[in-house]
Amino acid sequence: MIRRRTLTLLIIVLLIGVPAGYLVISANQSRDSGRDKEAKYAATGMTSGWPSKLQRRIYEVPVPVPAEEVAYYETNNWKTSRLYVQFETTGAGLDVFLAGLGVDRDALRKGKIAISDRAQRVTGWQFGGSGSWWGVVNEQENPAPTQDVVVNMDNPDYPMVYVVSHTVP
Repeated sequence: MIRRRTLTLLIIVLLIGVPAGYLVISANQSRDSGRDKEAKYAATGMTSGWPSKLQRRIYEVPVPVPAEEVAYYETNNWKTSRLYVQFETTGAGLDVFLAGLGVDRDALRKGKIAISDRAQRVTGWQFGGSGSWWGVVNEQENPAPTQDVVVNMDNPDYPMVYVVSHTVP
């Protein structure tokens, strides 16, 4: 008789305890996910880290591997969506990046600051003063994004790349 009561009690505890434990764990994971998303979408400037694969695909920004000092910022409104990305890469990485855009190094123009003053204010980028600045605008028809690219070639082995990709939704 005691054995049967113990078994019944164990079954009841398991039937209630396991789902309750699952609900607590699930609720905590959901809450953490919401906080992560809130932090991501509340960003008001460049965020250290890689843009998501989806963002890179939508805006056609093929950040090469290896890339260091990667940061990005995305803005969206009813008129235009923009992805701002910066990264440092190798000379070969720059070639891979440009090929991913459909251009090559010959398209880069010395002294061309392809990124607008407005975009520079949004990101905090400054392209004045000394520096070996090279730029290109990879213009495409809507809805494909247009990329404005500026490359700092002060160290040609490790160029710093700045990209603003914008599209009309």
